[in-house]
Amino acid sequence: MSLLDLQLEMRACQRCHQAGYEITPGAVFSGSREARVLLIGQAPGITEVEAKRPFNAGSGRRLFQWLGDAGWDEDDFRGRHYMTAVTKCYPGRSRSGKGDRVPSKAEQALCRSFLEREITAVNPHLMILVGGLAIKLLFPGSSRLADIIGTAAYFPPERLQNPVNFNFRQAIHLDAFDRTLDSSGRWVVPLPHPSGASLWPNKPENKRLIARAVAILSDAREQRDL
Repeated sequence: MSLLDLQLEMRACQRCHQAGYEITPGAVFSGSREARVLLIGQAPGITEVEAKRPFNAGSGRRLFQWLGDAGWDEDDFRGRHYMTAVTKCYPGRSRSGKGDRVPSKAEQALCRSFLEREITAVNPHLMILVGGLAIKLLFPGSSRLADIIGTAAYFPPERLQNPVNFNFRQAIHLDAFDRTLDSSGRWVVPLPHPSGASLWPNKPENKRLIARAVAILSDAREQRDL
């Protein structure tokens, strides 16, 4: 199956809706097989559904400020790289009315095969995990953001025979980019959720961690011509 066929299948998917979850059907993603960077978020928001574009609103402004600091122009990044999410459809507002609902583990499982097939099709050189759900694809669920942001994981090429490798123990964990590592391996860099509702990125000590993450992304972009 081609990536285009997969994307058509994702847009037509009704799995979560048919299972009774109050989602707004309509997968949100962007990019092609030629992408060398794959960015994974949590789930689209309502403005992303309306625009059919990942990270379209406030979260996007903060995210692309970070990526801009790493040297990527927003239009160029969107045009050349792949953007998707752990779950593809808008999950609706939380019951508290504060922010969007976090997709359940069952919803994540229903959508997981799509994500794995996207990763296989693109087979990226760099993967950026944005927000808690995406970070937990690789990092232990008990990990604190303060211990993860500003670090990176590197998978040597021999550990990517299956392009979908989220085995934490098979990665080399670093706090800076290492240009001596095989360029055909994969770097994975986590970022916090860029939502304006999150206060975590505003704290001075966390801004320093984000700056370290941005520095890793900048080095990866320059050294791997991304």
